[in-house]
Amino acid sequence: MLNVHFSPFPTLSTSRLCLRQLDNTDLAAVLALYSNVDVMRYIPRPLAQNTSDAQAIIDRINGRLIDKEGINWAITHSQQPNYTIGIIGYMRIMPEHYRAEVGYMLHPDYHRQGIMQEALVAVLQYGFEVLHLHSVEAILAPKNLASERLLQHNGFVKEAHFKEKEKFDGRYIDSMVYSLLQRNWQLSHPATTSV
Repeated sequence: MLNVHFSPFPTLSTSRLCLRQLDNTDLAAVLALYSNVDVMRYIPRPLAQNTSDAQAIIDRINGRLIDKEGINWAITHSQQPNYTIGIIGYMRIMPEHYRAEVGYMLHPDYHRQGIMQEALVAVLQYGFEVLHLHSVEAILAPKNLASERLLQHNGFVKEAHFKEKEKFDGRYIDSMVYSLLQRNWQLSHPATTSV
């Protein structure tokens, strides 16, 4: 079974980004993300309303870390590590299957700058080379074309399209599953991240 441990917390660095642990200094940034209609458009969760909601989100994220059920990073610029512009990580780790689910969000002010591509490569490298995952999956809304393109660009392939899988806000919504195997990752990605 996969041996998962996150102590000390693994900060990841790329040419432009620092991916670090979320903490209470990120309350305003987390609220800005989770209350933004554009950010949450394809995420079937209620919008955050206040700092109490943001605190609950941070607590939930760090609770997964303590329980070794998942790990998420605040996405920051290397020159501004205290200013969070997005979140990325493994929302759910399945140690018995050497598999994890990746998820991410980025404030719209930072779209189309290659930031999520850079962050995703760092997180996938950590997953495959440090955690020794066999596969990574992503669950997304069929209309989330930007996310679908990002996944395809990084070698993910579509595994399934579930019709009306989940009920949210009074309606049933579809979801798709994309996945990437470790061996396919290794074929196309050199080491680009330091841990």
